[in-house]
Amino acid sequence: MNPITVCTCTAFLGHHRVAHGPYAEVDTALRALDLSVGGLLVFDDTSGALVDHPWPPGHAPAQPAESPADAPPEAAAPGVGRPRLGVVAREVTLLPRHWEWLAQQRGGASAALRRLVEEARRSQGDQDAQRLAKERVYRFMSAIGGGLPGFEEASRALFAQDGAAFAHRTAHWPADVRDHLAWLARDAFATAPIVATRTA
Repeated sequence: MNPITVCTCTAFLGHHRVAHGPYAEVDTALRALDLSVGGLLVFDDTSGALVDHPWPPGHAPAQPAESPADAPPEAAAPGVGRPRLGVVAREVTLLPRHWEWLAQQRGGASAALRRLVEEARRSQGDQDAQRLAKERVYRFMSAIGGGLPGFEEASRALFAQDGAAFAHRTAHWPADVRDHLAWLARDAFATAPIVATRTA
């Protein structure tokens, strides 16, 4: 069974960070604040995307919903064969030549696809992490920092993989915004990484 990961978010009033943590804790903290002046922005920490508060029904569970892979295995009749591996069946669309090649591989198409995916995860894991981190950072900075000085230059530095230029262009932004950017950008740069200045 996969370990449970608690979903977290971060709330800002204007450019001031007022709450961070699991959705339920942030909700409690926000309900104790005077939000009548407006300017509340809440960001999902995994995606960097804005989320509405109060939460829409089902949006902010205390933990992720159980996935098919996490569900207890169904009872199976005794027999010869491999034990259940938590395999999930989904549709894959390929050209005929791809199916022909897969059919010739050791273990058949499913085993070959699993090997290809694992190899890609090993060889491209860092690139995927950087891409997702850049998308996360850009969502946050676009929503909260679009009007801040140097935003366009910071955006270009982000997608150019220039961590030093990104840090320079955001150095004079409000401290809470800058610190949260540093934390979100911890995996965004291959060289000259932004140093996180807060803990999750």
